[in-house]
Amino acid sequence: MRVAFLNPQGNFDPHNSYLASHPDFGGQLVYVREVARLLGQMGHHADILTRRVTDPDWPEFEAPTDAYPGHENVRILRIPCGPERFLPKEDLWPYLGEWVEGVARHYREEGSWPDFWTGHYADGGLAAALLEEASGVPFTFTGHSLGAWKLDPLLKDEDDLPAADARYNFGARIRAERVAMARSAAIVANSEAERREQYDHPAYRGAVDVRDDGRFVVIPPGVNLDIFDPDARGEQEEETRESIQAAHERDIDPERRDLPAVIAWSRLDPKKNHLALVEAFAGSDELRGQANLVMITRGLDDPLREPGGASEEERPILNALISAVDRSDLWGGISAFGLSGQTALAALYRWGADTGGVFCLPAEYEPFGMTVVEAMAVGLPVVVTQNGGPQETTDGGQAGLLADPRDPEDIAAKLLRLLSDRETWKAYADRALERSHDLYNWRRTAEGYLRLAEEARRGERGGDLSFPIPDFARQPAPAELPRLDNWEPQPEHPAG
Repeated sequence: MRVAFLNPQGNFDPHNSYLASHPDFGGQLVYVREVARLLGQMGHHADILTRRVTDPDWPEFEAPTDAYPGHENVRILRIPCGPERFLPKEDLWPYLGEWVEGVARHYREEGSWPDFWTGHYADGGLAAALLEEASGVPFTFTGHSLGAWKLDPLLKDEDDLPAADARYNFGARIRAERVAMARSAAIVANSEAERREQYDHPAYRGAVDVRDDGRFVVIPPGVNLDIFDPDARGEQEEETRESIQAAHERDIDPERRDLPAVIAWSRLDPKKNHLALVEAFAGSDELRGQANLVMITRGLDDPLREPGGASEEERPILNALISAVDRSDLWGGISAFGLSGQTALAALYRWGADTGGVFCLPAEYEPFGMTVVEAMAVGLPVVVTQNGGPQETTDGGQAGLLADPRDPEDIAAKLLRLLSDRETWKAYADRALERSHDLYNWRRTAEGYLRLAEEARRGERGGDLSFPIPDFARQPAPAELPRLDNWEPQPEHPAG
């Protein structure tokens, strides 16, 4: 079987360039790459289709074809559209129809269509719907994140909608998501929480019904166990430990440097709720006596003292964190610095486990929480939000402690439960390790997609092919994009 993964935004290359160092190059790319490579190892063929970029600042993405060494059944196919230069995902919408035409032309020239399409993110989902129309080949849709839940937090008053829509093209994104949901053979969700909560936003009503079990399949993503494992030692192991030591010597008081760390790694986003973790330390003398707080930030080497390099979106978060650290005089017990890449992150987690630390993600809501599972996979026990996917990944709190993200005292209490009792720490570390390796591996994910492909090809699954595809996707580039005229936000929502 040949499965084609549709990913107009983001990019792929053998060296995983820029992975986790650019907003468009995150978990979605890891997901697609790993499922494709596992399918190849299982004897199937996988094509990863993305956009070709001819730009001196992005030379890795210029060749029309590429491959991963040792994975001869996997192709990276780069299809041009729009201007040659790199474009962020929000700016690709006017050229999506041109990209789809290029994909269709490629397969027509080869003389056959893939056996199955799978669209990832909103643009990949819309591309899959257009390609199903052209080829008759069914597709699945994996949203990864949904636009409606991204838009709601940006709207402080009614005047914010036009500006947010114009900047991020939410009108195009949400229309694309609706088409992909309605027309796909199945919608792939990472967790039941993601299905029940994310897809129930009013913006998607009429396109999908979360009560319809036949439309959804929960296929959890996997962890790269070659990297995230207690015994793995990557090429960045020593370099990462040297970075940790250097940050400790810069930020942590000498008498505290042997304490374990509470490790927080997530993008600087209000929804990730870094402030609650700082407030947990601020409000608990016992927690401060037991551990240091280590926050890993993407691309920022010393953000608590030199926040000037932060983006416009990150700066208010850092300002709030710095104010909280100042008020509670947490200096000397907190460190923030940057690490890049999965091998460095895995090395950080191994250091945390070796020194008796804990991983903490106090997000207001987390649809799945891959970073949580990655920490679990190296034997680092976790304290995570009780809202969303971590309920499932931790087996209802059996393989990790669940905390109320709005209650810093509860976060502190859960951290102390692990930090103050070595037997409890070891029990949760062992259960986390076992669960992550048994349930969250990429082979299981790939097998889930194969089952869906076979069911769709047999006609056992199918979407609503009468659901209209928006005009902008059919127009010659650059297409005029739709805008949102009104909006029904969810005031209390899962902010994924």
